[in-house]
Formats: sequence, structure tokens, C-alpha cells
Amino acid sequence: MLDLLGLLEQVDAVRLTAGGRISPLRKSEFGQFMTPAPVARFMASLFSTRSLHTARLLDAGAGVGSLTGAFLDRWSAGGFDFRRVEVNAHEIDDVLRDHLSSTLASYAAGLNIGVQIMSGDFIEGAVNQIQFGADSHFTHAILNPPYKKIGSHSRHRLLLRHVGIETVNLYSAFVALVVALMEAGGQVVAIIPRSFCNGPYYRPFREYLLARAAIRHIHLFASRDKAFKDDNVLQENIIILLERGGQQGEVVVSTSTDDSFADHAIHVYPFDQIVLPGDLERFIHVPASPERGAAGLSSSFNCSLAEIGVEVSTGPVVDFRLKTFVRDMPEPGSVPLLYPAHFSGQAMVWPKLGMKKPNAMMRNPETEKWLYPNGFYTVIRRFSSKEEKRRIMANLVCPDDFDAPLLGFENHLNVFHHRKQGLPKDLALGLSVFLNSTVVDECFRRFSGHTQVNATDLRLMKYPSREVLMELGRWAKNQGTLTQEQIDQGLENIP
Repeated sequence: MLDLLGLLEQVDAVRLTAGGRISPLRKSEFGQFMTPAPVARFMASLFSTRSLHTARLLDAGAGVGSLTGAFLDRWSAGGFDFRRVEVNAHEIDDVLRDHLSSTLASYAAGLNIGVQIMSGDFIEGAVNQIQFGADSHFTHAILNPPYKKIGSHSRHRLLLRHVGIETVNLYSAFVALVVALMEAGGQVVAIIPRSFCNGPYYRPFREYLLARAAIRHIHLFASRDKAFKDDNVLQENIIILLERGGQQGEVVVSTSTDDSFADHAIHVYPFDQIVLPGDLERFIHVPASPERGAAGLSSSFNCSLAEIGVEVSTGPVVDFRLKTFVRDMPEPGSVPLLYPAHFSGQAMVWPKLGMKKPNAMMRNPETEKWLYPNGFYTVIRRFSSKEEKRRIMANLVCPDDFDAPLLGFENHLNVFHHRKQGLPKDLALGLSVFLNSTVVDECFRRFSGHTQVNATDLRLMKYPSREVLMELGRWAKNQGTLTQEQIDQGLENIP
């Protein structure tokens, strides 16, 4: 076959040049960031070999052709046994499509390929093909789909519902459609945000995916900003290999710090560690390594929040809706209003001088329904920065810290309570210790790539029994300020 050494690097140079000329507004409009050559090559390497005369390759959102080029590079180097490849590439942007045409023409000059470049809306075209097209489908798909929310009443959302797809983002819509367009045994490699792995909004997509395809391989980047560093994309991405209609078995999980893949590591897990048996939400867990939380939480931690008599809610106070009632500092007739900024490490400082947010809110008939009685609560910040060591950071709220009958919890806090009342001190303290443990944080990271910690995710986690949590709280009372090592050791000592 033709020696194509260096052609993908030329395509990558075109990617950088073309990408640099596209305004950030335009990128945001289309929601797509093009794939660097090292990532494209890695993605193409994930396909297993198949005995086919002709491969039919789909590239949805092809950009300048980096992903198709990487697939053809592998073929030309003897990585596949095909005699011919039929390429179906979709690109809606006129400028990028011109570059795509040039890329594929260069490959077609020396390879036995057929090329079809589509300029229309991929979602519309795919829906039409699923509804009215012939039975011929694709054998391979490689894609870096656009990332952008889909409005619940938008044209795209309605089109997707015609073929049984309910999802909230373009990237998950593209993946679902591509899976639907594959023949039995067809393989899909996609680089996509990790956000679909958990949360209620992506549950229909997870169910759709798991009902139609087997997960064969997941690659996780340890550094959030490396996969698309040229575009300053901070969304945590994974690369996933799916097989349409495949029998689900073990899943290969690989990791690397960045797109150099210099520290590439591979581990294999049974599927029941990826999607836990009995999990109605169908969360997809991605273990970082066998040593870090792969065994999950102790088998004795198997209680739901309801079983231990605790609830968790998002803080009810939305300050901009009550802005006429908030106050920078406490004053007569006001009650404390707690924000994430009031908590640092295990400490709480209230009121906090020089804080950009208010410290108090006036108590009156309009605000009282949003307030909780003063008491012991466990709170977790809903958002953490990517630099912080733990995703879950819990704090104890103590009634003695406030000379007030009621407390306000701002919307960026998650609050553990019992029927909007405080918890017993030992239970609240034990809960905060448990949630601050390394094993809980690592298990949470297995299904959540967000810096956001949703109340739904906390609600679906498993916890120790109420008695064990209270025992943990009683132990913690006698320890003073706990180090991370002490917290982890205390949790390990629980039978």
C-alpha cells in the first residue's frame, strides 16, 4: 500500500491553522473542537481486526479529516485486512469541509477508497436514514462529535424522538445515532465528555446505549485539560469503544495523563464493576486503577440514605430571587445565610468579612419557607475546582456557631437533613467523616467526571448503617481536627 508517513501530521497542521482562524463564537455555535493527531491515532488503534473485504467507515463531524486519516493510516500500515474502505464523512462547516475534501483526496490518490462527503445536518440525515434508508449499515465509526446542549423543544430533540432517542446534548445524540446506523458487530470509537456516565438527564441515553452495544474499552485522561489543549477545553473527556449488538463481557480501561500517552496503562474489569448490578440509574463507573477504589466501598456500606433516615437536598436559597432580603452582614431581624465560601477545609467562618456574597438574610413570611431550623447539618459544596484534591468536600454545621433560630443554605450547597430538620450530632459528624474519606471520593470519581456534585448522585450512593455512622461520629469527637490519614484509618476500622 501507499506509504502515507507524514500525511496525518500535515493534516494536523491544517487543523491548527484552520482552528486558529475560527472565532471562539463560531466554535461555540457548532460546539466542536477538532482532534489532535496523537489522539486520533490512539483512537484508530482501538478497533479490533475484522475479516472484511470492504470496510464502511462513518465519521460524523469530520472536521479536516484527522480521525478518518488516522483510520486510513492504520489500514495503509497493514493494521487492517480490508481490500477497500468506503468513507462517509459529515462536516457542516464550509471551510472545514474544503480542507476535509483535500485530506481525503490525498488519501484517495494511493488507496482503494470511496469517498462521500456530506454537508447537511447529521442528525436530520441520520434520522431519515434510520427511518427510511436501506438495510446497509456501517462496519466502523470514528467520531469526535459536537458538544452543545439541545433544547427540550428544539427541532433536533423532536427529530431524535422519532427514532426513540431522548438525550440532552449533541454529543450523546451523535453517538446514539451512530450506534443505530451500525451493522451487527460494527465498532464505534468516540471521544466524548464523561458527563453521560451519571446524572438523571443522561439516563435515557445510557439505557439506549447499553441496550444496543457492548462497552469494550474506555480510556481516561488523568488531566482534564490535555485532550484538547490547543482549544483550552477543560471538559473531562473519555475515549470509548463500543460494539453494536455485542455480548457484554469484561471491559478494558486504560489511562494516561495526557495525549502523549507516555504513561499509558491498561487494566481489565468485569462489567459488574463498570455498571453495578441492580443500579436502576445505570451509572457507568470508570476505575482509574485497580488499587484506587476498584473494590468499591466496603460491602458493609450498603444502606440508602432513606434507610438511615437522612435526606439530601440542594440548598433552597437562590439569592438573586431574594436579593431584596439579603444583607452583607447580620443585623436585627436577620438569620445566617451560608455559602460555600464560608467553608474551608474542616473549618467554617461566619460571618466572613470581605466576602463578595452576603452573610445574612432577613427573616419574614416571604423568606421563612426557604429556611431550616438551626441544628446539626452536613453540607457539601456543589462545585469544586479541578485543582482540589477531593471532589466531595463535606463540612459539619453546628448550632452553637449561630445565635439564631433559623439558617439559610444557599443553592450552591447540598444539605443532609431529616425532613428539613437537623440531624443528631453524632450522625451528622459521622456522615461528614465518611464523605470526606478518600475511598468515597475515589468511588464518586468512577462515575462522575464533573466538578459538580449533584444531590441526585449523593442520593444514589451507598452509606454505612445509621449505627455505624453514629459510632464514627462518636470516635471523631475525641480526635480534634482530623487529618486525611486519620479519616481514612477511622473508616478502615469500621467492621
